[in-house]
Amino acid sequence: MIARTIRGGRCLLLAVALLALAGCSRGATNPVPLEWTLVWEDEFDGPAGQLPSAANWRFDLGTNWGNDQLEYDTDRPENASLDGAGNLTIIARKETWFDQEYTSARITTRALFEQAGGKFEARIKLPVGQGMWPAFWLLGGNNETVGWPNCGEIDIMENRGQEPSVILGSAHGPGYSAGNAISTRYTLAGAGFNDDFHVFGVEWSESRITWLVDGVPYRTITPASLPRGGTWVFDHPFYIILNVAVGGNFVGPPDDSTIFPQTMLVDWVRVYRDQP
Repeated sequence: MIARTIRGGRCLLLAVALLALAGCSRGATNPVPLEWTLVWEDEFDGPAGQLPSAANWRFDLGTNWGNDQLEYDTDRPENASLDGAGNLTIIARKETWFDQEYTSARITTRALFEQAGGKFEARIKLPVGQGMWPAFWLLGGNNETVGWPNCGEIDIMENRGQEPSVILGSAHGPGYSAGNAISTRYTLAGAGFNDDFHVFGVEWSESRITWLVDGVPYRTITPASLPRGGTWVFDHPFYIILNVAVGGNFVGPPDDSTIFPQTMLVDWVRVYRDQP
């Protein structure tokens, strides 16, 4: 249409130049999305009662991982196993185990799979109830040598079971950890995260972390987001953790309204690298 309404060679060249400029402007405000290549996954296929793949996951055994939690995390299929329908179940139970009143499970990819940067996501249906603390998170692989929070921690999703429609995405590091972490709440409209599966993820580059729910970004941080004196420590490989804690200083203990057992269902976990 512009070619028909503008006469003269110079005017036509000017129109073409203006169109090109407009296209560049649009590209500047709407950059081409990154191309992601899948590098690691677990679809949790297998018979009911089978433990998660030992090639992908290992169990952390014990209690009170620094948060005054009340469960003992085991490696029993009663607490973590496949359901036979393509899901991993992590089940918190009210039962005495090594003097703790509850059992659950905490599985990690430590020493099996670690990656610096990329896209990490999982499709999960959460448990519910006062004192339930499900989480999908990343921990710096150097934590045993430099300690926490110097190793860094990225909480892709954590939830207070008494707030079923709210999850938090957080970053912990030197100068911004525990109660002073960089943390953002995401509220699901009209439902709870215990009602259906949702995809929780982060896209992580050398100088940026973005949190997403169902593919929609809701928070991005960069080194400029850190408090004065904080150090950006997200420049080395991290490993994955999936767990359901019971009680602890983030959620408080269960009460008479809490129904057991409570289950976190994980449909899949996937990790990608971006292509230059």
